[in-house]
Amino acid sequence: MRQPNLYADELWRRQRTWALVLPVFGVALLGLSLYSRRGVLDASTLVTLGYIPIGVLWGSALFLNRRRSYVEVTDAGLRFSRMLGSAVVPYDAIRSVRVQKLEMHFQDARKRLVRPMWRPLMGKSALFIRLRADDATIADVRRRLGTWLTPGLVAEDTIAVPIPDPDPMAWEVTSRLPERTGVNLGGQRRRKRPR
Repeated sequence: MRQPNLYADELWRRQRTWALVLPVFGVALLGLSLYSRRGVLDASTLVTLGYIPIGVLWGSALFLNRRRSYVEVTDAGLRFSRMLGSAVVPYDAIRSVRVQKLEMHFQDARKRLVRPMWRPLMGKSALFIRLRADDATIADVRRRLGTWLTPGLVAEDTIAVPIPDPDPMAWEVTSRLPERTGVNLGGQRRRKRPR
């Protein structure tokens, strides 16, 4: 099961206009420059040519990031992918999975971490993954996902990812978590203690 990361989708929606404006602006300036100088190319005309490839490269990078940013359930663990690579969180490191509104991740002192681009996502449901309290595991996951994936995504022992339909993803991940020992088995009688 694979679902797109809505952070990358929101980045694409907000920045795609600029990726289109730069080449159009570059072509317009080039035409105006050639018209005013009667077809003579000089240094200022060549500078305007830079807008076209920059806009095309920016738009391509945004589109590629949108296509490659996803969350996927694999046999090895939960894979978080982005344009330049991916990271896998093994199921052994996951304590629980739940679905909540994304705004729950940014409460109290974390409110200052909300970027204007993320505000439309705050009311949407997100997948919350709580990691086991092993400091080495949490430190490793933070290092791999914290600043690499999306800043603000990892807080203490929780990862929050907005995806289009988090409920089936939560069920799939929960079904793959290893069996817990010492969990309440639902009303079985306890054995009597020896005296």
